[in-house]
Amino acid sequence: MAAVERRAQLTTVARGLFSEKGLGGTSIEEIAAAAGVSKPVIYEHFGSKEKLYTAVVEQESAALLRDITGALASPAPARILLERAALALLGYIEEHTQGFRILVRDAPPSDSTGSYSTILGAITRRVTHILAAEFAQRGYAERDAALYAQMLVGMVASTGQWWLDARTADAGPGTTAAPGKEEVAAHIVNLAWNGLTRLSAEPGLLVSRPEDGPR
Repeated sequence: MAAVERRAQLTTVARGLFSEKGLGGTSIEEIAAAAGVSKPVIYEHFGSKEKLYTAVVEQESAALLRDITGALASPAPARILLERAALALLGYIEEHTQGFRILVRDAPPSDSTGSYSTILGAITRRVTHILAAEFAQRGYAERDAALYAQMLVGMVASTGQWWLDARTADAGPGTTAAPGKEEVAAHIVNLAWNGLTRLSAEPGLLVSRPEDGPR
Protein backbone atom coordinates (compact mmCIF):
# COMPACT_ATOMS: atom_id res chain seq x y z
CA MET A 1 0.00 0.00 0.00
CA ALA A 2 1.36 3.43 -0.95
CA ALA A 3 2.22 5.81 1.88
CA VAL A 4 -0.68 8.15 1.12
CA GLU A 5 -3.13 5.25 1.02
CA ARG A 6 -1.75 3.82 4.27
CA ARG A 7 -2.12 7.15 6.06
CA ALA A 8 -5.67 7.44 4.81
CA GLN A 9 -6.45 3.92 6.00
CA LEU A 10 -4.96 4.54 9.43
CA THR A 11 -6.83 7.80 9.94
CA THR A 12 -10.10 6.15 8.88
CA VAL A 13 -9.63 3.26 11.30
CA ALA A 14 -8.48 5.58 14.09
CA ARG A 15 -11.43 7.92 13.52
CA GLY A 16 -13.87 5.13 14.27
CA LEU A 17 -12.07 4.07 17.45
CA PHE A 18 -11.47 7.61 18.71
CA SER A 19 -15.13 8.41 18.10
CA GLU A 20 -16.24 5.43 20.16
CA LYS A 21 -13.67 5.46 22.97
CA GLY A 22 -11.95 8.83 22.93
CA LEU A 23 -8.23 9.48 22.86
CA GLY A 24 -7.50 8.12 26.32
CA GLY A 25 -9.65 5.02 25.86
CA THR A 26 -8.05 3.97 22.59
CA SER A 27 -4.70 2.16 22.53
CA ILE A 28 -2.18 2.09 19.74
CA GLU A 29 -2.49 -1.71 19.83
CA GLU A 30 -6.22 -1.48 19.07
CA ILE A 31 -5.62 0.81 16.13
CA ALA A 32 -2.92 -1.45 14.73
CA ALA A 33 -5.07 -4.57 15.11
CA ALA A 34 -8.10 -2.92 13.48
CA ALA A 35 -5.95 -1.70 10.58
CA GLY A 36 -4.20 -5.06 10.19
CA VAL A 37 -0.73 -3.60 10.69
CA SER A 38 1.99 -3.66 13.34
CA LYS A 39 2.51 -0.80 15.79
CA PRO A 40 5.77 0.29 14.09
CA VAL A 41 3.79 1.06 10.94
CA ILE A 42 1.68 3.60 12.86
CA TYR A 43 4.76 5.12 14.46
CA GLU A 44 6.42 5.32 11.05
CA HIS A 45 3.56 7.38 9.61
CA PHE A 46 2.50 9.46 12.62
CA GLY A 47 5.10 9.14 15.37
CA SER A 48 2.58 8.62 18.18
CA LYS A 49 -1.06 8.00 18.97
CA GLU A 50 -1.47 11.67 19.88
CA LYS A 51 -0.16 12.82 16.50
CA LEU A 52 -2.49 10.39 14.75
CA TYR A 53 -5.36 11.85 16.77
CA THR A 54 -4.27 15.36 15.78
CA ALA A 55 -4.23 14.32 12.11
CA VAL A 56 -7.80 13.04 12.41
CA VAL A 57 -8.96 16.23 14.15
CA GLU A 58 -7.29 18.42 11.54
CA GLN A 59 -9.09 16.58 8.74
CA GLU A 60 -12.46 16.93 10.43
CA SER A 61 -11.87 20.57 11.40
CA ALA A 62 -11.01 21.46 7.82
CA ALA A 63 -14.10 19.66 6.50
CA LEU A 64 -16.49 21.36 8.94
CA LEU A 65 -15.00 24.81 8.45
CA ARG A 66 -15.02 24.36 4.66
CA ASP A 67 -18.68 23.33 4.64
CA ILE A 68 -19.94 26.21 6.76
CA THR A 69 -17.76 28.99 5.35
CA GLY A 70 -18.70 27.77 1.89
CA ALA A 71 -22.37 28.09 2.81
CA LEU A 72 -21.77 31.69 3.87
CA ALA A 73 -19.48 32.65 1.00
CA SER A 74 -21.99 33.56 -1.71
CA PRO A 75 -23.91 36.84 -1.22
CA ALA A 76 -27.55 36.30 -0.26
CA PRO A 77 -30.23 37.74 2.03
CA ALA A 78 -29.47 37.19 5.73
CA ARG A 79 -32.22 34.62 6.18
CA ILE A 80 -30.91 32.50 3.31
CA LEU A 81 -27.41 32.63 4.79
CA LEU A 82 -28.79 31.48 8.14
CA GLU A 83 -30.59 28.59 6.46
CA ARG A 84 -27.44 27.63 4.56
CA ALA A 85 -25.31 27.69 7.72
CA ALA A 86 -27.77 25.57 9.71
CA LEU A 87 -28.06 23.03 6.90
CA ALA A 88 -24.28 22.94 6.47
CA LEU A 89 -23.65 22.09 10.13
CA LEU A 90 -26.44 19.53 10.26
CA GLY A 91 -25.25 18.05 6.97
CA TYR A 92 -21.75 17.68 8.38
CA ILE A 93 -23.13 15.95 11.48
CA GLU A 94 -25.16 13.60 9.28
CA GLU A 95 -22.28 12.72 6.95
CA HIS A 96 -19.37 12.91 9.42
CA THR A 97 -20.92 11.61 12.62
CA GLN A 98 -17.69 10.07 13.89
CA GLY A 99 -15.72 13.21 13.15
CA PHE A 100 -18.24 15.45 14.89
CA ARG A 101 -18.15 13.28 18.01
CA ILE A 102 -14.38 13.64 18.08
CA LEU A 103 -14.46 17.41 17.60
CA VAL A 104 -16.90 18.03 20.45
CA ARG A 105 -15.11 15.61 22.80
CA ASP A 106 -11.39 16.44 22.89
CA ALA A 107 -8.98 18.93 21.37
CA PRO A 108 -5.61 17.59 20.22
CA PRO A 109 -3.09 17.46 23.08
CA SER A 110 -1.15 20.74 23.41
CA ASP A 111 -2.92 22.09 20.32
CA SER A 112 -6.01 24.26 20.43
CA THR A 113 -6.12 25.10 16.72
CA GLY A 114 -8.31 22.12 15.93
CA SER A 115 -10.68 22.46 18.84
CA TYR A 116 -14.40 22.74 18.23
CA SER A 117 -14.50 26.07 20.06
CA THR A 118 -11.82 27.44 17.73
CA ILE A 119 -13.82 26.38 14.68
CA LEU A 120 -16.97 27.98 16.09
CA GLY A 121 -14.94 31.14 16.75
CA ALA A 122 -13.96 31.36 13.09
CA ILE A 123 -17.57 30.84 12.03
CA THR A 124 -18.77 33.43 14.53
CA ARG A 125 -16.42 36.05 13.08
CA ARG A 126 -17.90 35.45 9.64
CA VAL A 127 -21.45 35.70 11.00
CA THR A 128 -20.52 38.89 12.85
CA HIS A 129 -19.54 40.49 9.55
CA ILE A 130 -22.86 39.46 8.00
CA LEU A 131 -24.93 40.69 10.95
CA ALA A 132 -23.07 43.99 11.12
CA ALA A 133 -24.24 44.80 7.60
CA GLU A 134 -27.78 43.68 8.44
CA PHE A 135 -27.82 45.77 11.63
CA ALA A 136 -26.59 48.84 9.75
CA GLN A 137 -29.51 48.55 7.32
CA ARG A 138 -32.02 48.21 10.17
CA GLY A 139 -30.62 51.06 12.25
CA TYR A 140 -29.30 48.87 15.07
CA ALA A 141 -25.94 49.32 16.78
CA GLU A 142 -23.31 47.52 14.70
CA ARG A 143 -21.21 46.98 17.82
CA ASP A 144 -23.82 44.46 19.02
CA ALA A 145 -23.34 42.24 15.95
CA ALA A 146 -20.60 40.20 17.65
CA LEU A 147 -22.86 39.41 20.60
CA TYR A 148 -25.76 38.32 18.42
CA ALA A 149 -23.43 36.28 16.20
CA GLN A 150 -22.18 34.44 19.28
CA MET A 151 -25.75 33.66 20.32
CA LEU A 152 -26.79 32.49 16.86
CA VAL A 153 -23.79 30.24 16.32
CA GLY A 154 -24.10 28.88 19.85
CA MET A 155 -27.76 28.05 19.30
CA VAL A 156 -27.08 26.23 16.04
CA ALA A 157 -24.09 24.36 17.48
CA SER A 158 -25.95 23.31 20.63
CA THR A 159 -28.95 22.15 18.60
CA GLY A 160 -26.61 20.17 16.37
CA GLN A 161 -25.23 18.28 19.36
CA TRP A 162 -28.76 17.59 20.60
CA TRP A 163 -29.72 16.31 17.14
CA LEU A 164 -26.77 13.93 17.05
CA ASP A 165 -27.82 12.45 20.40
CA ALA A 166 -31.45 12.22 19.25
CA ARG A 167 -30.41 10.42 16.06
CA THR A 168 -28.30 7.98 18.08
CA ALA A 169 -31.21 7.27 20.44
CA ASP A 170 -33.32 6.25 17.45
CA ALA A 171 -31.25 3.09 17.19
CA GLY A 172 -33.12 1.60 20.16
CA PRO A 173 -36.48 -0.19 19.91
CA GLY A 174 -39.59 1.77 20.72
CA THR A 175 -37.93 5.17 20.32
CA THR A 176 -39.36 8.16 18.50
CA ALA A 177 -37.59 9.07 15.29
CA ALA A 178 -35.53 12.24 15.47
CA PRO A 179 -36.61 15.03 13.12
CA GLY A 180 -34.86 15.22 9.77
CA LYS A 181 -32.12 17.68 8.87
CA GLU A 182 -34.40 20.05 6.97
CA GLU A 183 -36.99 20.06 9.77
CA VAL A 184 -34.41 20.87 12.43
CA ALA A 185 -32.94 23.63 10.26
CA ALA A 186 -36.42 25.08 9.70
CA HIS A 187 -37.05 25.26 13.45
CA ILE A 188 -33.68 26.90 14.07
CA VAL A 189 -34.38 29.52 11.42
CA ASN A 190 -37.92 30.00 12.72
CA LEU A 191 -36.70 30.91 16.19
CA ALA A 192 -33.68 32.92 15.08
CA TRP A 193 -35.23 34.80 12.18
CA ASN A 194 -38.61 35.58 13.67
CA GLY A 195 -36.81 36.83 16.74
CA LEU A 196 -34.47 38.98 14.64
CA THR A 197 -37.28 40.51 12.60
CA ARG A 198 -38.90 41.74 15.81
CA LEU A 199 -35.65 42.85 17.39
CA SER A 200 -35.77 45.83 19.74
CA ALA A 201 -33.18 48.48 19.01
CA GLU A 202 -32.78 49.10 22.75
CA PRO A 203 -33.54 45.86 24.59
CA GLY A 204 -34.13 45.86 28.33
CA LEU A 205 -35.12 43.46 31.10
CA LEU A 206 -38.45 43.66 32.89
CA VAL A 207 -36.88 42.43 36.14
CA SER A 208 -34.59 45.46 36.16
CA ARG A 209 -37.47 47.87 36.64
CA PRO A 210 -37.78 49.40 40.14
CA GLU A 211 -41.35 48.17 40.57
CA ASP A 212 -40.13 44.57 40.13
CA GLY A 213 -37.67 44.81 42.99
CA PRO A 214 -37.98 43.20 46.43
CA ARG A 215 -41.16 44.02 48.31
